[in-house]
Amino acid sequence: MNWSSRRVLITGHTGFKGSWLSLWLQLKGADLCGFGLEPPTAVNLFTDAGISGGMLSVLGDIRDTAHVAKVFQEYRPEIVFHMAAQPLVRSSYWDPVGTYATNVVGTASVLEAARQTRGVRAIVVVTTDKCYENREWDWPYRENDRLGGYDPYSNSKACTELVVSSFRSSFFDPKTYDKHGVAIASARAGNVIGGGDWATDRLVPDIMRAFLAGETVLIRNPHAIRPWQHVLEPLRGYIAVAESLYEKGPVDGEAWNFGPEQADAQTVEWMVGKLASLWGEEANWRVDSGDHPHEAHTLQLDWSKAKRRLQWSPALTLSEALAETTEWYKVKSKNTDMRAFTVKQIQSYEERCRSCLDSTSLSRGATPKK
Repeated sequence: MNWSSRRVLITGHTGFKGSWLSLWLQLKGADLCGFGLEPPTAVNLFTDAGISGGMLSVLGDIRDTAHVAKVFQEYRPEIVFHMAAQPLVRSSYWDPVGTYATNVVGTASVLEAARQTRGVRAIVVVTTDKCYENREWDWPYRENDRLGGYDPYSNSKACTELVVSSFRSSFFDPKTYDKHGVAIASARAGNVIGGGDWATDRLVPDIMRAFLAGETVLIRNPHAIRPWQHVLEPLRGYIAVAESLYEKGPVDGEAWNFGPEQADAQTVEWMVGKLASLWGEEANWRVDSGDHPHEAHTLQLDWSKAKRRLQWSPALTLSEALAETTEWYKVKSKNTDMRAFTVKQIQSYEERCRSCLDSTSLSRGATPKK
């Protein structure tokens, strides 16, 4: 799909994933508008990579229904990526009401604004792998497994999925697509890593901050298993879903999982050990023995549907993703032009994906490119 001049609105564009997606779509030539709060941390990718320079950036709260509606009416997007959220499990214990207000009511606010705006054709709502009712089983969760969520964050994301389902049934019914013209899907990804994440109480940013400061890293739940993946992996999935919705209508308007290979679902202890090895320079860590809120122990995603129908599969191994991430933070510590370096990582990733596609085509007997 040609993204040149496509009118795209991203909520949460100032966050970690939103900044990477905004920069990527700028490179694709999209006419981009972002709506979100101030960047969540003093040091942040949105500022470091000069994201606002290539888009219209509007500061606001998705809980402010009138402001959201105003932005939609004035900008009139064709494609919407809804990423704005309260994204942290531990924060949801401190502010459960605010978490539900942002993640559930905020989503309803965005979808209602889209419903009232002529010209919207595709909506991708980003939730999380934690929206499933976690039964601590050993096999990956599929899109049709039961929703749930123990903590307020996870549960609010399950509720978000229900909001998407309700709006699809009530207002964006695929059976009446010829009347409303809107296709909507949700996307669930695992624990994303990558350069420019400075959030607190998130494993890789906590590790990088400690390493940069020459301090010992404190980790909790060392045996917890998560589906770690580089941030560009699920973003490529979100883009693929948006392209399908825009070009083919509601045929792929449903929930989608994007996760790593099963072998790359690793423990927290393995992650910190690998990052310490990559960092070098006397990087140290130890287990924090204090009391911590409940978090799931084992969580993996089945992304076979995305592979089968969207031709999406991971392009990076976890070891490669960790190397890319570590390099970003090391380069940042040298006061490098981080927009240029982040663009370089995106372009390198795109080339990696093209090589993977070419290899897949050759394995199926296609004629090699000259």
